[in-house]
Amino acid sequence: MKNVLAVIMAGGKGERLRPLTQDRCKPAVPFGGIYRLIDIPLSNCINSGIYKILVFPQYKSQSLVDHLEDGWLHLFSRPLGHYMKIVAPQQRYGEYWYKGTADSVRQNLYLIERDICSHILILSGDHVYKMNYDLFKRFHEEKNADVTISLLEVDIEIGSEFGIARVDEDLRIVEFEEKPQHPAPIPGDSYRTLASMGIYIFRKEVLKEALSDPGMSDFGKDIIPQLIKSCRVFGYPYRRFNAITDFAWHDPESGGIRKKIKTERTRDSSYWRDVGTLDAYWNANMDLTGVDPFFNLYGELWPIRTYCRPYPPAKFVFSEAHGSTPRIGTAFDSLVSPGCIISGGIVRHSVLSYNVFVHSCAEVDESVVLDNVEIGRNCRIKKAIIDKDNKIPPGTCIGINPKEDNKYFRVTPRGIVVVPKGYFQ
Repeated sequence: MKNVLAVIMAGGKGERLRPLTQDRCKPAVPFGGIYRLIDIPLSNCINSGIYKILVFPQYKSQSLVDHLEDGWLHLFSRPLGHYMKIVAPQQRYGEYWYKGTADSVRQNLYLIERDICSHILILSGDHVYKMNYDLFKRFHEEKNADVTISLLEVDIEIGSEFGIARVDEDLRIVEFEEKPQHPAPIPGDSYRTLASMGIYIFRKEVLKEALSDPGMSDFGKDIIPQLIKSCRVFGYPYRRFNAITDFAWHDPESGGIRKKIKTERTRDSSYWRDVGTLDAYWNANMDLTGVDPFFNLYGELWPIRTYCRPYPPAKFVFSEAHGSTPRIGTAFDSLVSPGCIISGGIVRHSVLSYNVFVHSCAEVDESVVLDNVEIGRNCRIKKAIIDKDNKIPPGTCIGINPKEDNKYFRVTPRGIVVVPKGYFQ
């Protein structure tokens, strides 16, 4: 993978994720307690052996830049040819910011041209998945492709939210349409369609030629449909071929660790979720909970890396009831981050980020609670997303009475209540 340069698009406004994106870009939104969304594609790159990465932020990027500088830059050794560059928008072509995904690459094409790489991997900074990009590149080379797009089968009812591809028997893409009103079904399966995951690998020269037309601003809307006419564009069946590879495993005969390649298909090696909406964001976090999570953060084969803040371990008190009031701090099927104190409260099926304090007799169910939140005594929180820096007064109910919730907060179509940053002071 030394000849691959990864480009991560990290500039999305994330309007559908408001208020979580009020002061941060989508890739900087916290996820899974201690992570940010951008940690997912970055971890996939490192695990796949890609150590040349360009990150293109645009809107409200300071928290993203802080996170990358604190937790990621030290992984890259310049003497070994490794680097990660955080590339701020520079308006290198005209007096405008990025007009689309392709335009963001065009405006920074000089960084790609001066690298000796032969392939460019284009990634989104706000999707949740595990992907072995090495297998993706092998498929691309075996097909002698100019461009390869990772495809995922989705229900045809939601196909209008994605770029939709139609392929022939050899998996060559013969038609591509961005967010069509009537998605084309998979041949023989009228209930599903092939959706683009927003993951592309280009031969460098093909990408440079495609970007030479300034009218082509977006990969899905402009570049891909045009290239299908003149280039070899293939679809990579993500769920069929993707697998997680471990390069070190225990050999009982030798009594130690041997460097052998062991490829293993795991449950979450075919998992992918676009967290572009609040409901999808809540769903993705809930997928982390439970005994057998849909997306496993604890696997050794494909670790998800991040910057770990120096908080003390999570703490659970008390150990028994005091008088007639049960005050036993407990958490079930939940992720509880460092710095959290569950003091006589109950947390169920939830994700708690750093430094969350749950007071006695409070109940938190099926919720995502971000940093520095205090949940007062006797609070009831259910199916909520609570952004950082909130001190919720004792006895407050959120997610219990929909009519009351709608008066003060944003409530998603699925009924998830979203509390903005610092709403409760």
